[in-house]
Amino acid sequence: MKIVVLDAYTLNPGDLSWDELRSLGTCEIHDRTPAAEVLARSAGAEVLLTNKTVLSREQIFALPQLRYIGVLATGHNIVDSVAARERGVPVTNVPGYGTQSVAQLAMALLLELAHHVGDHDRAAKAGRWSQCPDYCFWDSPLVELQGQTIGIVGYGRIGAALGKVAQALGMRVIACGRTKPAGLTADVGWRDLETLLRESDVVSLHCPLTPETQHLINARTLAWMKPGAFLLNTSRGPLIDEAALAQALNESRIAGAGLDVLGAEPPPAGNPLFTAKNCIITPHLAWATHAARSRLMKIAMENLRQFLAGKAVNCVNAPKT
Repeated sequence: MKIVVLDAYTLNPGDLSWDELRSLGTCEIHDRTPAAEVLARSAGAEVLLTNKTVLSREQIFALPQLRYIGVLATGHNIVDSVAARERGVPVTNVPGYGTQSVAQLAMALLLELAHHVGDHDRAAKAGRWSQCPDYCFWDSPLVELQGQTIGIVGYGRIGAALGKVAQALGMRVIACGRTKPAGLTADVGWRDLETLLRESDVVSLHCPLTPETQHLINARTLAWMKPGAFLLNTSRGPLIDEAALAQALNESRIAGAGLDVLGAEPPPAGNPLFTAKNCIITPHLAWATHAARSRLMKIAMENLRQFLAGKAVNCVNAPKT
């Protein structure tokens, strides 16, 4: 069986092992695959694994030996799953592997907005503390989170994990989403989106990207937020209208933003958020701790093993019944 990994580097830059995959067949492992080389590298493969390399309808139908596509991530929009289903090719993804890591990064962004740790570290090392006439200094307002309200948009695994961390810091948690979770505890208030944005001191996005949620945060919804509120996004970049957010930050209509995702990745140099006031940006790394990537690898290998055993697990394009 020929197995091809189209873009291995993001998952495994060298600190994990592909040995389990190699035990299942003949492997070709590519760090990255340009779009023009996808078909040539995939020729003859029964199994394709991809992270962000696109597999289109035309490509899927041009690979007659293809039996299985494994997405090395949770989001699977880079694969034409409908075309794969028409071909009888299951597409699997890896849900749940990065829950704690993503929640941790969301909280790290919030703590940075609250204390500006990086800015003050750089200021101290630049000599400003040494030259200060007082025993301490700070450049920005410092925010205590206890007693503040965090509004979590999308209360699935990651949103709920962040809610627990926020509660440990003494924050009040409210949430909204497409459906109210059946097991929602009494200490989490359920709101509609407008009410959540108006009540929250911190808003954190954890919902999927769909036609309904694209630009969920826009000029109109930003106007519902408090002037002192922070906005966090560790979910999907297109949830936010970036031009509208940059304008809201520059006009101090909200106090700050912490973003791990942007609308285009990698972003073009002219992204307006790069120069927006009090906007922290990290390069889509929330998921990438060693622990999370190890879980991702383990689940991806188990998905493939289950397929080879005649079972479909984590299949995103199973025929509708």
